[in-house]
Amino acid sequence: MFCPKCGSLMFPEKGRLHCNSCGYERSFTGKDAVVTKVTKPGKEKPAETLVLDEITETLPRTRVECPKCGHYEAFWVMRQTRAADEPTTRIYRCVKCQHTWREY
Repeated sequence: MFCPKCGSLMFPEKGRLHCNSCGYERSFTGKDAVVTKVTKPGKEKPAETLVLDEITETLPRTRVECPKCGHYEAFWVMRQTRAADEPTTRIYRCVKCQHTWREY
């Protein structure tokens, strides 16, 4: 509830509504006693999933060592997986063994 005098937010105090800015007080009314239930939604799944199986022939290639087989060629893509002020994530897939890894 907002104070009718100064427009500040009123807080419950000792069974009454009190404005900390101007000191205005009034008693609770039937409209003030509304209870609202707030529910927290569960964790949502990511909106998009990166699938590299069917599009690898169109991806660019680079010379980087595969941590699994040691081959020096991989497909790569860049995705923004964290906050906008963080650097992009480089996702690699080995041309030889199809192992996928990322660099932050």
